[in-house]
Amino acid sequence: MGTPRTLQQAIQHFGNPDNCRQAVMAIRWPNGTVACPSCGSLHVKYLEKARVWKCYEKHPKAKFSLKTGTIFEDSPLGFDKWLPALWLLTNCKNGISSYELARALGVTQKTAWFMLSRLRLALQAKSGGKLDGGIEIDETFIGAKARNMHKDKKARVLAGQRGGHVGKVAVMGLLQRHPAKGQSRVRLQVVNQANREELMPHIRANVEPRANVFTDSMVAYETLGYEFMHGMVDHAERYVDGNVHTNGIENFWSLLKRSLNGTYVSVEPFHLFRYLDEQAFRFNHRGGDDAYRFQQALKGILNRRLTYTALTGAEVSPR
Repeated sequence: MGTPRTLQQAIQHFGNPDNCRQAVMAIRWPNGTVACPSCGSLHVKYLEKARVWKCYEKHPKAKFSLKTGTIFEDSPLGFDKWLPALWLLTNCKNGISSYELARALGVTQKTAWFMLSRLRLALQAKSGGKLDGGIEIDETFIGAKARNMHKDKKARVLAGQRGGHVGKVAVMGLLQRHPAKGQSRVRLQVVNQANREELMPHIRANVEPRANVFTDSMVAYETLGYEFMHGMVDHAERYVDGNVHTNGIENFWSLLKRSLNGTYVSVEPFHLFRYLDEQAFRFNHRGGDDAYRFQQALKGILNRRLTYTALTGAEVSPR
């Protein structure tokens, strides 16, 4: 069987260790030449029985496996579980919960949760430069609704509530409308507050000066016209004024909240950016099929590491 196109084919295909090895090797060493991840030497030999390579240069950790230097490093789980899990995460429209993945793979829920967190690291996009063209800018708030809280907590929240956002996490979104090649793309950022001081540095870092930007009438966006071509629509009057609207990013917010509320139910603010990376990846690669998204995600496994202590807050994990 060639490249798998469906989940069933992926499970069958990656059940064979040789197929797993070939898939990961094609990402790690696309020219077909195996190099030592420690020193870069080509003087290496594959040890068939141990399924590792040995570098014959003199340095520590001369033996290395396919997992060395990837998000899978030090994991006792085989690629027959890791690769189908990556397939599911990239292709389930609303995500997949750790409980569901645990049942599907035959692992514990704690293991499945750690696996998903590692895999989301592979979905984390690099900057890719500044956006140009038509850019929609908006913000949303992620958190529990007061009506669903215990009455004691609800009373505490409502007592200090301002604008309905107390206890919620602010997320800023930038959506580039249909660039010359491809579909619209989104970038997300967790911010401390949805005010001018927090939002403007991220806008400047991600949008070309004088680009066309479109927002609602929030006060924080009033000064955008000094640096960008700013179109604003007041939602109290209308939602669309010609090409001035934020319907694209609003649509993305609905997809994001459907995933968070329906699949993951409760997401700690400490981990929220990982779920944003996941949803942004699926949205930005929605034009391809399942195999395409899987291959794009597989490219992100290299030179990234997430330990359990970093994940649980015992140490600081860089964004």
